Amino acid sequence: MKLNVSKAGFAAILWLSGTLLAYGQRLDLKDLSAFKNPGNSWSIAGNVSADINSENTLKTSKGEGVLVNQSSAKKAGSDLYTLAEYGDVALELDYLVAKGSNSGIYLQGNYEIQIDDAWGLKTASSSNNGGIYQRWDDTKPEAEKGFGGLAPRQNTSKAPGLWQHIKIVFQAPKFDSSGKKIQNAKMVTVELNGVTIHENVELFGATRGAAGAEIAKGPLRLQGDHGAVAFRNIQITALSEIPKTNQGGGADPIYIDAASNNMLRSFVDVVPGVRSVHAISVGGPEKVAYSYDLDNGTLLQGWHGEFIDATPMFDGRGNGTSRPLGSITRFTSKPILAIAKLASSKAAWNPDTAGTGFRTKGYVLDKQERPEFKYMIYGAYVTDAIKIMENGQGVTRTVTVDKPSKDLYFLLATAPDIEEVAKGLYLIGDKAYYIQLAEGSEKPVIREVDGKKELVAAIGNALNYTILF
Repeated sequence: MKLNVSKAGFAAILWLSGTLLAYGQRLDLKDLSAFKNPGNSWSIAGNVSADINSENTLKTSKGEGVLVNQSSAKKAGSDLYTLAEYGDVALELDYLVAKGSNSGIYLQGNYEIQIDDAWGLKTASSSNNGGIYQRWDDTKPEAEKGFGGLAPRQNTSKAPGLWQHIKIVFQAPKFDSSGKKIQNAKMVTVELNGVTIHENVELFGATRGAAGAEIAKGPLRLQGDHGAVAFRNIQITALSEIPKTNQGGGADPIYIDAASNNMLRSFVDVVPGVRSVHAISVGGPEKVAYSYDLDNGTLLQGWHGEFIDATPMFDGRGNGTSRPLGSITRFTSKPILAIAKLASSKAAWNPDTAGTGFRTKGYVLDKQERPEFKYMIYGAYVTDAIKIMENGQGVTRTVTVDKPSKDLYFLLATAPDIEEVAKGLYLIGDKAYYIQLAEGSEKPVIREVDGKKELVAAIGNALNYTILF
């Protein structure tokens, strides 16, 4: 079947569960013309960033493509409504919150999925990021006025200033010819940062702060009176048919938790077509985990949320792989040696083990029974200690060598873009994660290689930094 889409950049085809559903509209964020009477707290920008250490602060640059709300105690904000109205709909967008900020996405102006800075929370509630906000009844006693909210299955939130991605499939309420409601609205699926956090949730009424009575069609509403927030890539698809969600069947899932410290050896698929065959994943009660490649001394990925889906590893004959259950942040597109011997910080990186004398020495357990990885390279004995932060905001990494050398360098990150946003604080990729160098560290070098940026630092006796995601 061949389909021609005439309005490039405007129409898209949405496939869910093998069913062609509808053409979708991507809001053209060149201006605010898609919205009804936008308040002065809303604007269009070309880029936006948050100060990770300052409450409710966003910085913008001129351009187009990013919808920004700057709301504070000094500058009151207002909610934003689309001119178009929708019934059954699939919504997909990116959002970015400032530290301590709060917003929300209202389907039909009435049913809120909460947005807030929930970074590092071990347990989220209905009023935290991704929650279906509670309903409200002023006639009830104070302690019972709020009811019916639903927390996300797990907290998959990212740090302030990083883009987060949400997908919502929403079924509108249905009414008979007399206007009587005959079917409640439903959140068919809500997926935050690649993780399903709600599925088949019936909404028995509008959530708190609803725009009005329940209706068959209504606008998309973005909350703008509670703090600084930004949106981009807003794709709205009116559905002609509600897709079916997972109805079970197939293998029973095999999940491994990390209520206490836990480790699993497995294959790990880094990106499609790239596999680490000697990887170890480490998790703990902080609801943060990571995967490490033992063949190259490479930190592959980190995630917030639950630990491991080992179904592919153990179901039937299995294929040896495990999958994170939380929201993944990729630190590399392939396992590559993190240490190289260079004539200077500008010399080409040697990605191969040949000639380096690399030999893995496994790991030892620290006092918390978490691994510290050991290997030999260029005649030096390396200890690579990666620790999950107690506040659940990321991991710290300390790399030490027994034979310091001025020509040993460490590849901190490779990405299309790397920017120093504060002293020692680097924003990696398309606002994917942060690297924070320890105080007193030698300043790393940002260099461009084959159209990408690399962040390279001399190791000296030791290199200490934090990855925030």
